[in-house]
Amino acid sequence: MNSEGARIVRPQVSPHWQSGDVSLTRIVESEGPLLSPFELLPDCTPDHIASNLSWLAPRFYDPQAQLLVITIQSFLIRAGGKAILVDACSGDHKDRQRPFFHRREWGWLEKLAMAGARPEDIDFVLCSHLHVDHVGWNTRLENGRWVPTFPNARYLISRREWDYWRSDPGVASLARTGDFISDSVTPVVDAGQADLIDDRHGFCGCIDIEPGHGHTPGQFTVRLGGGRKDVILAADVMHTPLQIRYPHWSTHFCVDPDLARRTRQDFLKRHCNGPLIFPAHFPSPTGGRIVRDGDHYHFEYQDASRA
Repeated sequence: MNSEGARIVRPQVSPHWQSGDVSLTRIVESEGPLLSPFELLPDCTPDHIASNLSWLAPRFYDPQAQLLVITIQSFLIRAGGKAILVDACSGDHKDRQRPFFHRREWGWLEKLAMAGARPEDIDFVLCSHLHVDHVGWNTRLENGRWVPTFPNARYLISRREWDYWRSDPGVASLARTGDFISDSVTPVVDAGQADLIDDRHGFCGCIDIEPGHGHTPGQFTVRLGGGRKDVILAADVMHTPLQIRYPHWSTHFCVDPDLARRTRQDFLKRHCNGPLIFPAHFPSPTGGRIVRDGDHYHFEYQDASRA
């Protein structure tokens, strides 16, 4: 309320895609040069960067910093009168090994508000997979405790994924990032707000959850059905368009690189010249189509609102 008692109306971000009463809005936490291509992609060499620089720079690669441009974002879906959040970025005040993520304050909740949603408005949170940059805002710090950020939401988590991160290999891998499971996932489970789901889950009439295993054991993608205007939120099936040019490249962060490779190659084959694809980490505007380019593929950005 202002000094005269009038209600303050926040500006709202326009959806990035809409079909009928189903809409998709990106909630960007951060975007900029972040990862060395050689840290992310063990098969990448300086020659690969040089030979692709004409299209990589400056949108996907910053030549001065010599880093890939990476977006960390959530997707807000409105469908059937429900507000559905896909992934929850990195979060505030989290103890992390990489300085970029350590105890940051991103202002992400303000960006969610600009998209017209408060934490209590969210009905479902779909966790595409349990990695540090996808689960942070599952919880927030309240009186020294990590509590669910979205008090009225059901959090949908792959059962396969949850089991892996509680296993010895999963626990051991947390040393690289910091223990995001304890501060960003377990509190949601302990609060009774988590639903563990199987590989395929018909979420509702216009939303399907489909397996995208390999990067993590239970990663899933999300398809929004809009007739001829389908959209797929591709999670981390690919992190950079370099993996569309070289689909056999998996990342250093993949739990099962061979399975991740097969998943990506199958994904590209099935969706070439098809639906609008939103890979989680592609820079703005994120959405585009996979196009056959001779013996290869490339990614073409599109105006998603008109796609």
